[in-house]
Amino acid sequence: MALEASIILFIVFAVLLFLGMPIAISIAISSLSTLLLVIPFDVAIFSSSQKMVASLNSFSLVAIPFFVFSGIIMNNSGIASKLVNFAMLFVGKVPGGIAHTNVLGNALFGSMSSSAIAASTAIGGVLIPEQEKAGYDKHFAAAVNIASAPTGMIIPPSTAFIMYSLAVSGASISALFLGGYLVGAIWCLVIMVVIYMHAKKNNYKTAEGIGKGEAIKVFIDALPSVLLIVIIIGGILTGLFTAIEASAIAVIYSLMVSMFFYRTVKVKNLPKMLKEAFFVTGVITFLLATSSMMSFAMSFTGIPAAISSLILGITSNRIVILLLINVILLLIGMFMDVGPAILIFAPIFLPVAQSVGIDPVHFGLFAIMNLCVGSITPPVGTGFYVGSSVADVKPQHMIKPLVPFYIAIFIVLLLITFFPSLFMWLPNLA
Repeated sequence: MALEASIILFIVFAVLLFLGMPIAISIAISSLSTLLLVIPFDVAIFSSSQKMVASLNSFSLVAIPFFVFSGIIMNNSGIASKLVNFAMLFVGKVPGGIAHTNVLGNALFGSMSSSAIAASTAIGGVLIPEQEKAGYDKHFAAAVNIASAPTGMIIPPSTAFIMYSLAVSGASISALFLGGYLVGAIWCLVIMVVIYMHAKKNNYKTAEGIGKGEAIKVFIDALPSVLLIVIIIGGILTGLFTAIEASAIAVIYSLMVSMFFYRTVKVKNLPKMLKEAFFVTGVITFLLATSSMMSFAMSFTGIPAAISSLILGITSNRIVILLLINVILLLIGMFMDVGPAILIFAPIFLPVAQSVGIDPVHFGLFAIMNLCVGSITPPVGTGFYVGSSVADVKPQHMIKPLVPFYIAIFIVLLLITFFPSLFMWLPNLA
């Protein structure tokens, strides 16, 4: 039964996606088609509807609209240029300084917007031309932007970790956030090492220093934006508030900074931003509901147990099992957005990972990183094509300059997977 259910579920889902059906609708129809194998239509409809409603009865969901709204506020505050100037203060005079600035800019802006595409477009659109002016190879500049764009999806506040926490049991949002900071920071660091080596080899010029007065002005201008991240991690670490409470604080703080410090957001702009936040939240929550329907269909027909048995039947070697999971999630990340992929596949592969002693928080860190890396991996990853488009270069010419970055990122992936103590010490504090 599990085999037939798996075939129907994934074929119907793939066909509907190919036909351009919205992903949440594709999930719902394919799940219902699978349930009809074992129960009558009326029972399937009733059970599915019940599961969809029950899945949204969670206090943790409160964090999603708040973090979405705070991201929209910050996006409308015009902070991209401020963050670029801020990053330049720290890495401008290091070999490859402008490229390093691109990495830090993507990390900071992406974490506030929870969007790799927004970061790649906003930060890359500013800094790739600047790198060209400074004599950097255009394809190298584009590779830096592509390789660092997903870091903002890893560095909290991240809706990806909230969705993962809702999709599985035993994964604390606070612990995932703290682990995400470490993973994102090390991802940025290895990319910057590659940049440094390339800059030294090609004798790229460093940026000219700026005066003390100008540096203080830039620092003060960007500090309120950067403090959002500091406040969230500081509050969680000290126990002052939970990750869910942090989402409300993020909205209040973002509004105060945007309206009273930068003065780029007016009261008249709020209805439009609220409407955008409602729309994005609606999409996410509907996706959560239909994904719970798919989880119910899979568990009812025994698909997760069958996949687990299949993988464990191939090998009992812990290293091979984890490598298989990594490869499968990487491939999934090439074809699917991170959010839907988490909701669908995390409940399938977590039991397999737990069977070889993997903690749910640890699994969440390397699973989400795999999906993020898949988004910038050819031949399908959307981030790869968006980054190429931002730089106005042909995608086929981007493979070679990206290879050193892929190697560095994959090393981090292997470290997360097989040496969890490097990344779990901070989550363990929570």
